[in-house]
Amino acid sequence: MAQRKPDWLKINLASGEKMENFREIKQMMRGKTLHTVCEEARCPNIHECWATHRTATFMILGDICTRACRFCAVKTGLPTELDLAEPERVAEACEKMNLKHAVVTSVARDDLADGGASIFAETIKAIRRRLPFASIEVLIPDFMGNWDALKLVMDARPDVLNHNIEAVRRLSDRVRARAKYDRTLELLRRAKEMQPDIPTKSSLMVGVGEEMADILETMDDLRSVDCNIMTIGQYLQPTKKHIPVINYYHPDEFKTMKEEGMKRGFSHVESGPLVRSSYHAHEQVNAAKKTLAANQ
Repeated sequence: MAQRKPDWLKINLASGEKMENFREIKQMMRGKTLHTVCEEARCPNIHECWATHRTATFMILGDICTRACRFCAVKTGLPTELDLAEPERVAEACEKMNLKHAVVTSVARDDLADGGASIFAETIKAIRRRLPFASIEVLIPDFMGNWDALKLVMDARPDVLNHNIEAVRRLSDRVRARAKYDRTLELLRRAKEMQPDIPTKSSLMVGVGEEMADILETMDDLRSVDCNIMTIGQYLQPTKKHIPVINYYHPDEFKTMKEEGMKRGFSHVESGPLVRSSYHAHEQVNAAKKTLAANQ
């Protein structure tokens, strides 16, 4: 039987001038034939980010994912094309929005030899050309363990390298498709080896059957590979075909998770019921860079 959502998961929709911001961004995305993970993954913060902060997370490499993770609402199947002009269109949109922090993610493209890493690199370069003072965060797939592909992205020097662990070790295989818990840790470890001064980041969703001990273990695992930023949010079942919510965490419990993460040495922990990987991303990068600089 489905659990009823608690009051603290209510979402405030935009209105008035903020709604105009929302419509403007949506119209621009459609006009440039761009996708956002905000829409495709049904993010609960889309109204806050688009309408209030004028931020969006661009999703490159199309809108069809080659994987079918049991928690994710993004369409799955076999992609049919690769749009080589996409990086420049993303950069144009970033410039039009005058972004101070740009976030770029993608579907998994296991059909491509490099998993789409070259398009990530070109997108970073295109944004740099148009917005040289903006920070750039990329949320990448695992490239099926192709570390040469990872190097392509790291050599383009994003300001933050993000790769999500998604679920605790005990539940990872049940929740994710093809992705592996230890491969995620290895990717984050190698990214830091390649570019030690670039902060790394990962996100955990809770509410799929884990216990607090599992969450703390995941924190320890991420810190063991020197991951700098962690985000923790409540899983919300997007459709009936996806895995159900097992339990809802209270905001006080999310506060405890943040405290535990900070004790373990993360430079920043964003933790709350509606937190997603890119939530308040513009604030996280500054905290991570200050910590890295202080430790050098």
